[in-house]
Amino acid sequence: MNDYVKIELSNKIRLITVPMKGISSATVLVLVGAGSRYEKPQKAGLSHFLEHMIFKGTKKRPTALEISTLIDSVGGENNAFTSKDQTGYYMKVNSEHLELTFDILSDILRNSLFLPEEIEREKGTIIEEINLYEDTPMYKIDNVFYELMYNGNPLGWPTAGTKETVLSINQKDFFDYANRFYQGKDMVIVAAGNVNPQEIKELSQRYFSLFEVGEKENFEEVKMIQKEPRVKISYKKTDQAHLYFGYPAFSFLDPDRPVLSVLNAILGGGMSSRLFIQVRGKRGLAYYISSFTDLYHETGFIAARAGLNLEKVDEAIKIIIEEFEKIKEGDIDEKELNKAKEFLKGRTTLNLENSHTLAEWYGEKELLYGRVETPKELFDKIDKVSTGDIKRVANRIFDKSKRNLAIVGPFNNEDRFLKLLKEGLS
Repeated sequence: MNDYVKIELSNKIRLITVPMKGISSATVLVLVGAGSRYEKPQKAGLSHFLEHMIFKGTKKRPTALEISTLIDSVGGENNAFTSKDQTGYYMKVNSEHLELTFDILSDILRNSLFLPEEIEREKGTIIEEINLYEDTPMYKIDNVFYELMYNGNPLGWPTAGTKETVLSINQKDFFDYANRFYQGKDMVIVAAGNVNPQEIKELSQRYFSLFEVGEKENFEEVKMIQKEPRVKISYKKTDQAHLYFGYPAFSFLDPDRPVLSVLNAILGGGMSSRLFIQVRGKRGLAYYISSFTDLYHETGFIAARAGLNLEKVDEAIKIIIEEFEKIKEGDIDEKELNKAKEFLKGRTTLNLENSHTLAEWYGEKELLYGRVETPKELFDKIDKVSTGDIKRVANRIFDKSKRNLAIVGPFNNEDRFLKLLKEGLS
């Protein structure tokens, strides 16, 4: 699987080159160690807002139209994303236009104007984005669950912020934030696709050498203390109930991470997973149901998510809990274990055939873990997972007193759902 070359520039920017055979395109991704968990409550959403503003104009290219026209002129693609702990900017082009890619990315990340009139205009766009999430139960449930899990910590805040905080953000906030976070120690550049490591090194030195080294920023760590099940309801008149049910887990640095990945695949990975078969396949209680993990530097969780028949919510919750409990009891055979392993490896391989997702893989591991973990390294760990490991980790995590349920729908009575979560507690 893909070999890579990693170096560190003089200003501490980490540079990773991942050549791919048989393609003509290349993706250049710049990751910054800045996200919503680094924010102050009065400026929640600033990381995401800044990501929107980056493409609005620089000293060299004063308008968004000039930037987009230049990218379109070579048939390129560009986009950006913000999460709890990172922000990413990327361009994908025919590899003969790599220099233009480095030119544009370095320019927007270092020389953005953050014009007041553009800020005011973009506030309207972001508020409509917030409205979309608030008005769409399938999206809303995400924010409800994070708030339940990480109540009071920035990790539990919506990445986009609130209408009030977005309206309060000004030009000075952008410059202060960019000067604080968009620095060498907090940046990783990844070039993947039809790329040559020496050329990428030269382009990086040419276009990114002026970024300051800076200091690695800290965040407020989550202190996960839970002694009893918790429920959070967001009342909304809907025809379908949307819920997350989950447990606190552990850091993405924990050696049991590969075990949890396999466990999660058994529970809710794909249409032959336990949750899909029991909740949708056999009983028709849901349209969508799956499970997922979300891990951070010091904490994380595993959760099931589902859109359910309003009349059958209680039944579905009981079944979901039962499936988690069966894993604790060790109800797994080698055939199911091997299927989950091959599912994980196969899906990962398919995803990484794209230079964009491959760049994200290498960049995220370096930025967050502090080291690259290649797909092969992860696959080797997955192959070593045993049924005993699955049972052990399930018993480590699936503590009955640490059950959490978030639900969006026409409900008001938390006690109704707490009763379900407390079943089996002594």
